[in-house]
Amino acid sequence: MTIEGFVAPGWEGVRDAFAENLSVTEEVGAGTAVYHRGEKVIDLTGGWFDEAQSRPYDADVLQLVFSTTKGITAIAVGMCVQRGLLAYDQPVSRYWPEFAAHDKGAATVAQLLSHQCGLFSVQGELTMDDALDWDTITSRLADTAPEWPIGSTHGYHAVTFGFLAGELVRRVDPHHRNIGRFVQDEIAGPLGVEFYIGLPEHLEPRVSPLIGGMTTQSDDPNVQAMIDMFMGPESNAGRALSLNGALAGEGLFNTRAVHAAEIPAANGITNAASLARIYAATLGPIDGVQLLDEATRDVARTTVTPVGEADACLVVGTTFGMGFMTSGMFSPFAGPGSYGHPGAGGSVGFAHPEHHLAVGYVMNRMAANLASDVRAQRITDAAVAAAVTAG
Repeated sequence: MTIEGFVAPGWEGVRDAFAENLSVTEEVGAGTAVYHRGEKVIDLTGGWFDEAQSRPYDADVLQLVFSTTKGITAIAVGMCVQRGLLAYDQPVSRYWPEFAAHDKGAATVAQLLSHQCGLFSVQGELTMDDALDWDTITSRLADTAPEWPIGSTHGYHAVTFGFLAGELVRRVDPHHRNIGRFVQDEIAGPLGVEFYIGLPEHLEPRVSPLIGGMTTQSDDPNVQAMIDMFMGPESNAGRALSLNGALAGEGLFNTRAVHAAEIPAANGITNAASLARIYAATLGPIDGVQLLDEATRDVARTTVTPVGEADACLVVGTTFGMGFMTSGMFSPFAGPGSYGHPGAGGSVGFAHPEHHLAVGYVMNRMAANLASDVRAQRITDAAVAAAVTAG
């Protein structure tokens, strides 16, 4: 497979890791980018746009990145906090009065962003049209009772996180912009990158189709029983990941309807170069644009979920700050201090201030995981090694 792009001297190990992914895994097409001390040191693409190998996977390709979107949404919320429009320690209902229904009035922004509000889905049935309609979902969430006492535990709000956080942004933004517009105006535009939450139709031909997905069926009845227990339609994880089944259709995330909607926890469309540049701009100015200052960033990247607490949806331990996943067993990134978010199937975007490092990785061949993808970690480990050497 052909690899194209840029490698700074001293960062050849990252290119080697990327090439290894393409040669020894089931990778079809992918991209990766790294910034170090505010400078781009890696920007690579390789492989194929689709299984038919109709064209190369090159710098023009866009990719849906599932929950990697959450990290960009967390940055948008952090920017609102930085501007004094929001405060992490204030009740959500201060900004969104309807949210107070069903005894949620005291729930804080911090609890919402760290998946502690028990709103990982809505009660009752949803159609796909419902799930793609912003006002329907946000009003349903405001009128949903928590699945557990707020603050008593945390559980991954796989899809609802974006609607909850995005509605906060819309409520406090002086221009009342939806999250897709806010990201374009305040993040993507100033940095000269591409990150879409709600893809314009004319860009659709550039989107590489996702290949494969999470394993939900097995011929082994014992394995199927385990899958049903942890990921079945009635489980917390199954409900959270599919929004009560409304987003469970095979190939749904390759459709124009989903690409056009705003699902700011799950349907961001971008590329690796954009992800790395966005995260680099949370570490310091990139061509004069800095998204988060150090004080806001350090609050946002601090783990607030209890150490060792099992995720009420994913069962394993997960670690969250203010919308970011933080470094832990589920999301190691570059080690303690890292913040960002992985996406189902393998994509990731994150930063590590102590290593002055920002990393983006995207791909079209999905692995059967939600985080800790071996391809992304291979690239991350090589980037950390190069950063340590570079100093």
